[in-house]
Amino acid sequence: MSLSTQSKLDEVFKTPNTADKIKATDHANQGNPFIPKINPNYILNRDFAREVVAFLQFPNDDSLFVTGPTGSGKTSCVTEIAARMKWPVQHFTVHGNMELSDLIGQYKFAASQPGEAPSMQFIYGPLAIAMREGHLFLIDEFDVANSAEVPGLNGILEGWPLVIAQNGNEIIEPHPKFRFIATGNSCGSGDTSGLYQGVQRQNLATMDRFRITKVAYPTEAQELDILKRDTPEIPISIQSGMVRTANEIRKLFIGGVISTTMSTRVLIRWAKLSFQFLGAPDTLKYALEQALINRATPEECEAILRIAQDIFGQDWYKTHQ
Repeated sequence: MSLSTQSKLDEVFKTPNTADKIKATDHANQGNPFIPKINPNYILNRDFAREVVAFLQFPNDDSLFVTGPTGSGKTSCVTEIAARMKWPVQHFTVHGNMELSDLIGQYKFAASQPGEAPSMQFIYGPLAIAMREGHLFLIDEFDVANSAEVPGLNGILEGWPLVIAQNGNEIIEPHPKFRFIATGNSCGSGDTSGLYQGVQRQNLATMDRFRITKVAYPTEAQELDILKRDTPEIPISIQSGMVRTANEIRKLFIGGVISTTMSTRVLIRWAKLSFQFLGAPDTLKYALEQALINRATPEECEAILRIAQDIFGQDWYKTHQ
């Protein structure tokens, strides 16, 4: 895939004060169906964007591991950057029974075209496609993978060709624009907090092949800007109370007091539902129940409601119009 001209990061991301010495390289094929769609309201984390773009431009034989709490934007920020750089993405989410064949490919009964009779043929997995076509391979929840399975990726993480034994020892040389990015709630050392079920300690040799970047939740000012863009109809005072509530919930979550947290996506959901259900009794509570606390334990529900009541005061009990 050929490359188009380069442009300054600020010009690509429309993000003020981003390090302007980092260049963003566009893929020439803008019609590629694997290029993510841009969310025009998305507010990029400037520091994280800088680190991801630097990796995409100059991987230096590394892969990238992104770690941070749930809902902090590990995946969304990467896909938004890829969308703006017009970089196709092969996206895969790890599950407990994942095998390397899920990533590389395997023989299956499949039809070449809709309506045709299926036949046995080799179906390439997302990793093989990314290596061949020069896509970004984004694998989520990497630290949930079986630690005995992932060392099979070590050669690929180092830039070696992919050899597919099941397909006649086919060799796929890594495309110059192939990149490997993994995300996880831990840094591969296991979950010592007990907050993330299924997280496993990963093989040290595998993790040694990644450069690590950490992502935190957005600041209060950033999240307030997000709500202003996504739900401009809601008064600033209410938006501010929602952001403060989210941060207090996160403090309890990080401290291990509760096992439920309010990610940015849940915060946005709460704001949108509050607007959708204007006029409902106890509007803010009604929306928060659907956005978050209906999946919390009774004790956690009580703690979250107490936080919101303290922050909103009398506004908490109003039917907002």
